[in-house]
This record gives sequence, structure tokens and C-alpha cells, in this order.
Amino acid sequence: MILSQHFRSLLLLSILALHSCNDGLQGCLDKQRVMGMLRQMEKFLKGQEIRFTEGLRIMKSKLASLQNSVSKFPQADQSSPSSSCPALEAPAHGRKFGSKYLVGHEVHFACSPGYNLVGPGTRVCQENGSWSGVSAVCKDVSQCASNPCQNGGTCVEGVNQYKCTCPHNWTGSRCQHQTQTAPPEWSVVNDPAFSRKPRCAKVDRTQHCSCDAGFHMSGTSDSSICQDVNECEVYKADSGGLLCAHVCVNIPGSYHCSCPSGYKLLADGRSCEDVDECLTQQHNCSRGTTCVNTGGGFQCVNPECPRSHGNVSYVKTSPFQCERNPCPMESRSCPLAPKTVSYHYISLPSNLRTPATLFRMATAAAPGRSGPDSLRFGIAGGGDMRSLFVMQRSDRQTGELILVQPLLGPQELSVDVDMAEYSDRTFQAKHLARVHVLVSPYEF
Repeated sequence: MILSQHFRSLLLLSILALHSCNDGLQGCLDKQRVMGMLRQMEKFLKGQEIRFTEGLRIMKSKLASLQNSVSKFPQADQSSPSSSCPALEAPAHGRKFGSKYLVGHEVHFACSPGYNLVGPGTRVCQENGSWSGVSAVCKDVSQCASNPCQNGGTCVEGVNQYKCTCPHNWTGSRCQHQTQTAPPEWSVVNDPAFSRKPRCAKVDRTQHCSCDAGFHMSGTSDSSICQDVNECEVYKADSGGLLCAHVCVNIPGSYHCSCPSGYKLLADGRSCEDVDECLTQQHNCSRGTTCVNTGGGFQCVNPECPRSHGNVSYVKTSPFQCERNPCPMESRSCPLAPKTVSYHYISLPSNLRTPATLFRMATAAAPGRSGPDSLRFGIAGGGDMRSLFVMQRSDRQTGELILVQPLLGPQELSVDVDMAEYSDRTFQAKHLARVHVLVSPYEF
């Protein structure tokens, strides 16, 4: 509000009069005069307020009239159609076809492989500047979600399409056709104990049947049956090895392994291990004999010392060793005979991988006596033993008997190895070890 010049002067004079009255009675304007000026000010303010209110009322009235006049004009969005629509983006995992957004033009949408379009595939630019329909989206929908494979087939997702892996005797893109072929060799037929009814259920008006583990589908679609899979035949020529080390026994839906007599099945359910009857006291050897464990069994042995000949004779010092009696002073052949003869029994599986060390022979000097300077090892006798075994030194005091050819069981053979002692290049004594090799009929 703008105050008049008269009002501003009157207001200033009143303020000065009041200020002078506060300083003292001298110079103070007459009280009635001051009250008169205040009443004039009050009337002036009321008049200004009335004029201001009247001005606002007039302005509101003119504004309302103007609004009424404008509302009677034709609407621009109703009379003047829009010439285009806002731009549209392609949906995620999809594409858009059409780049014009004028009224009447269409925009089309499509999804990438593996995605389905949800919503309108086409939208039209309308006269009101908006697109028809709602926004479309591309959703990842499994191609196998509808269970397209029939008769127990397995659906496998592909890049652009699915593929059905059909069970035996079924073929077709959805395993809908049955093949008329003979049952495989590994199928157990004509035995009620090895046949079961399939589990069937209808899904989307299509019957789906399946078999328990260890069975496969057989028969027609109207009379299907689950036949046992003979795992022993299926894996007979498996490159990874046989199911069982010895014998595979087929049972309904599975199999189990068995071992020959004298062997036990290990925890893996397929390997066999020899039972040591001598260690577990499962033998029947009589007194005076010694139990020797063999592959799948045992033997009761009582080796005898070599027979006396000339001045050479032996005495048994332990169940498996004989020692030569002292030689006469005048005998030249007696010192050349083996001073000791020992007996050894070795059990081997059939077809053992070679070379394989079977036996070690060594010497030990008596306390307080020096040992021989050198030792010589060899195979006594000849014949086939030299083609199957070799005797070689492993260190200064030890020789090894090595098998160089596989032995197929069951068989038993004996090989004699000797060790000659020399001191200052002079022969001192010879020791003989008679090794009995017992080959099992099995390769375990």
C-alpha cells in the first residue's frame, strides 16, 4: 500500500510529539491535539483497508470473467489432433521394427531366441498422441516347461528348439512312435521277478510313463512294461573295467559281486581279497607241519633236508632251514656243498605284472667276525627257470630274485638260488635258498 504525502507528514509529527513528551513536560504538545491526530490516523487506515479490499474484489471478478470467456473457446487438444507419438524402445532381449511415430503408423516387436513375447506385438500411434495397447516384454520361458516329450522321454533345451532323448523302443521328435525291435541282449525278459509295471501319469492329456532305476521301458504304448537291465551284460566290455573282480550276479534292478572260495569281498563291493587261513586259524594242518597261505587256500608243509651223499649230511635247525654237518678234514667236496639250505613259499596272483621282485637274499657276519669281502648270486641249475627268473645284486650284501615273465595260474614251480661268499678272492661258503612259487588261478 502506498501512503499519501499528507499521511506520512502526519505520522512523522505524531512520532516526534510522543518522543518529546517522553523527554519531559516542556515542549510537549497538547494532549487533546495528539489524540486528535491519532483518530485521524485510525480513520485513514480504515479507509485504506476498505479501498484495498474493494480493489481485490474487483480484480477477482475480472479474473473469473476472463476464465469463463476462455473456457468457452474450443479445446486445442480436442480440435487439433497431435501429429506424432512419443518414441518407443525395444523390449529387453527383443527387437523393434518401425521408426516412424506419426499418427496411424505401426511399430512391431519380436523377442530373441529363447524368449517369449508377453503383450501386444504391434502398437499403433493414435490421434490423441498415445500408443495403443501396453508395453510388451520378453520373458525367458523354458522350452521344456510344457513337457513335450512323451513315453518317458527326456527333454533337453536347445539353442532354438528342444530335443527329446527317447527311451528304448521309442522314437520321434516327441518320442511318440514305438519301434518294433527285439529287446536288447542285456534286457531280462520272460521272468516275472525281473519285470515291473511302469509308473504312469497324465500330463496335459498325454500319458507319461517311467521305470525305476535299473529297469527300462519295453512293450507297446498300450501295454508297456519295465524290464530289468542286466548290468553285468551292459558293462561286460566296459573300457573302464569290469563291474566285479570275479563274478557279477544280476538281481532285479541292480547287481552284486561275489568272490571265489577262500576270498572275501572288500568294502568297495567289487574287489576280492585272499583270506589268510593260516593267520585266522582256519586251517587243519596237523602237528609237525606248518601252514602256508596260498591264493584262495593253504598248504601244510614240512620240508625235508637234502639227503646225505658222500661226506655231506644236513640237520634241520628250524621248520624252514637245514644246516650242513661239519665236514671231515680230508674231504674236498664237502666244503663246496651248501652250508645252509632254506625253504621259502611265495603266493602270487595269476598274470602278475613283471618285472617283479619276489625274494631277497643277504649275508650277516657273526658277532666279532668280519664278513666276506664279496658275494656272488646266481640261479642254481638251468632249464626254464633262467627264462622266467633272474638273480641280481641290489647292493653289496643283498641279491634279488626277479620274475621277468608273467605266470598264469594255477601252477606251482620251484627255483633254487645260491649265494657264494669270498674272502681275499678265496671261496669260503655257499648258501642255497629253495623258493616255491604258488600261482593262484585268479588275478587278485
